[in-house]
Amino acid sequence: MSNYDLIVLGSGPGGYVAAIRAAQLGLKTAIVERENLGGICLNWGCIPTKALLRSAEIYHYMQHAGDYGLTAANISADIDAVVKRSRGVAKQLNQGVTHLMKKNKITVHMGDGKLTAPGKLSVTKDGKVEELTAKNIIIATGARARDLPFAPADGKRIWTYRHAMVPPEMPKKLLVIGSGAIGIEFASFYNDMGAEVTVVEMMDRIVPVEDADVSTFLEKSLKKQGMTIMTGAGVESLNATATGVSAAIKGKDGTVVNGEYTHCIVAIGIVPNTENIGLEALGITTTKGHIDTDPMCRTNVPGIWAIGDVTAPPWLAHKASHEGVIAAEAIAGGHPHAMDPKNIPGCTYCHPQVASVGLTEAKAKEAGYDVKVGNFPFIGNGKAIALGEAEGFIKTVFDAKTGELLGAHMVGAEVTELIQGYTIGKTAELVEADFMHTVFPHPTLSEMMHESVLGAYGKMLHM
Repeated sequence: MSNYDLIVLGSGPGGYVAAIRAAQLGLKTAIVERENLGGICLNWGCIPTKALLRSAEIYHYMQHAGDYGLTAANISADIDAVVKRSRGVAKQLNQGVTHLMKKNKITVHMGDGKLTAPGKLSVTKDGKVEELTAKNIIIATGARARDLPFAPADGKRIWTYRHAMVPPEMPKKLLVIGSGAIGIEFASFYNDMGAEVTVVEMMDRIVPVEDADVSTFLEKSLKKQGMTIMTGAGVESLNATATGVSAAIKGKDGTVVNGEYTHCIVAIGIVPNTENIGLEALGITTTKGHIDTDPMCRTNVPGIWAIGDVTAPPWLAHKASHEGVIAAEAIAGGHPHAMDPKNIPGCTYCHPQVASVGLTEAKAKEAGYDVKVGNFPFIGNGKAIALGEAEGFIKTVFDAKTGELLGAHMVGAEVTELIQGYTIGKTAELVEADFMHTVFPHPTLSEMMHESVLGAYGKMLHM
């Protein structure tokens, strides 16, 4: 039996970061992983999808070379080569995590882990069982894609995100069910690669967690790019055949439209990986399958902690990593700061990109705030025009009484890189004057962040 100070069950962006921080703090640490170091994020999620989207972005620019005074002839895309590059990127990062485990002297146990008692965990691989013990155990088992109950993914015609990353063929006519980050990213990727894309969303707008102005703008942009967007709609039936997918889609007005597609991506949410890991035996409490935790990531059972997608939303890799650090530092006897969900940014890497942090304008008003709102368009920014990316805007929402930044919402080129400026501001509890008195470099896209703040207080300069 192997004994540790800490065992981490799962090696995704939450688990491996927790293990590294614990090892840095002097804890004898082990990780248990059943599939690939790096988890879904590095191997089948965040990273390889961004590699795919980068290929699609370059393909898009090549097709519009004339807009930049350039000539590119006989442009074509090889989906197999695009996927191969994506898998290579994932492999490189997987190897990077393996190196980090060795560097930090973290023991890796490959196999299926299961809690058997407080402080005890078994690892099963190839029929052999190894028993591990530790004073503390962090559950970081993540989540998987949710299937349609009446049409589970088959990997041939009906796909989850995992199938969509390694397609057996390029879709000609693609149906995407769900318009959250995953659905919209794949819709954007395949649309740029030449597929005819239809997106179905049951809510009244796409990317429904985002600010309403962002949703409206993005929908118009995607339609302009050739996508069909159906909001307030639901899939009544979905049937795969040898050659395609038949779908019956009920629209806002109750009319059912039958459509034929070559492939379908189901992106309707996630299911936490909590089965068969021993939660019931230890009496660990959950809500809708997700493990309940306190602000320090403790469960109701002493010595058992949980982080990442297996816990409460938002289900984001960077949230999981930060929770990993919080849990490791708390276990080591430190006093880490609890994480405020309102200060966690969200990013969607479609074309154009979407990024946000904090409250939407509607949520701020619902919470009782008297708000001041600034909105600056990309068309007013010199760098955006020079880049040929004048589509989008930056919106800021402030508390009119205190000047507190309540939320920031962006759509346009590279906004996933810009959002961190506002995230730092929110975390540091800066007010409108702090942003106004900050010097932003010129020419940059970040100048729009300044202008949006100025706009909220009637001081906009370039529009």
